[in-house]
Amino acid sequence: MKLNIFRRAEARVPEAKASATGPVIAWAGSGRVAWSPRDTVSLIRNGFVGNPVGFRAVKLIAEAAAALPLVCRDAERRYETHPLLELIGRPNPAQGRAELFETLYGQLLLSGNAYLEAVGGEEGMPFELHVLRSDRMHLVPGRDGWPVAYDYAVGGRKHRFDMTVAAPPICHIKSFHPQDDHYGLSPMQAAATAIDVHNSASRWSKALLDNAARPSGAIIYRGSDSSQTLSDEQYARLQDEMLAYHQGAANAGRPMLLEGGLDWKPMGFSPSDMEFHRTKEAASREIATAFGVPPMMLGIPGDATYANYQEANRAFYRLTVVPLVAKVAGTVADFLSRFSGEPVQLRPDLDQVPALAAERDTQWKRISEADFLTEDEKRALLGLPKRPEGS
Repeated sequence: MKLNIFRRAEARVPEAKASATGPVIAWAGSGRVAWSPRDTVSLIRNGFVGNPVGFRAVKLIAEAAAALPLVCRDAERRYETHPLLELIGRPNPAQGRAELFETLYGQLLLSGNAYLEAVGGEEGMPFELHVLRSDRMHLVPGRDGWPVAYDYAVGGRKHRFDMTVAAPPICHIKSFHPQDDHYGLSPMQAAATAIDVHNSASRWSKALLDNAARPSGAIIYRGSDSSQTLSDEQYARLQDEMLAYHQGAANAGRPMLLEGGLDWKPMGFSPSDMEFHRTKEAASREIATAFGVPPMMLGIPGDATYANYQEANRAFYRLTVVPLVAKVAGTVADFLSRFSGEPVQLRPDLDQVPALAAERDTQWKRISEADFLTEDEKRALLGLPKRPEGS
């Protein structure tokens, strides 16, 4: 009787329910976007650290969103004090609520991903909350396509966060990405081309400024003899004199002294050379559009989309800040509710936003004058819980 030692007995696998597309997306989208010039570190360096429009747009959104008050409530009532509010009010010894959320929003805007770490909390609410840098985090997908761990790598060392436990320690907030199953798409990636144009125009301006005192033209040599070219010694001397006496801001306006058959022929800028200012302004508007900031709020000239600054500020909060805060606050509340076991919600308190005061007054007046609505229905439309019984 021959035995096949290479034949493995098939073990019975218990039936398990899972998404039919899980095994497909597990490997197809297991990494970040593979654009070498569009990686997170390069985009942050070029679009935030090295670009004033991108820097101001991110700072404007992150600071406005972090300053927006949050309301904690459930289906029955609104909490004035709650362990969740206490935690986000003082998330860790080094940061307060505004600093934590500004960092969280900034990471989301710059990379399309934001990671919040919960420290402790095995038997209740976490002790601390920390925002982790998105460029150091790597998602580890399981066979079913869902993340089973996150690797945080820095300085040649790596720490793995296990996501298969009852209360996962990492909250991953990501923007919508139509071509990636695990990572989000940042506005910085959408504005990458405009950022390159803006940075190139700035470098062109700097080079033009450095050479502003050098007259735009050509030096023509007309020798007395039949030779129409300079000797090597004459050419080197002319180059040195141009660099030393007629180039740079310190030499602006200095007249030229030409001798030995040298003649100056001025040249003007072509229309294409003069268009770089408009190109730079157009690139600035594209960057602002990608982030959802009205160009008027960034001081970009030539924009007449909004009638005044107040209207632009209201559109900025209504279309950019409030949706961002609602998304992030809802995700954070759901994440922290797993530790406490008590489902609560975090919502932006729109009544505390001065830019939306006119909309709030109109809404309150319209609802209060609706006689066909009961008091509880009016409170529900305004986002308020029911009035407690007996009050």
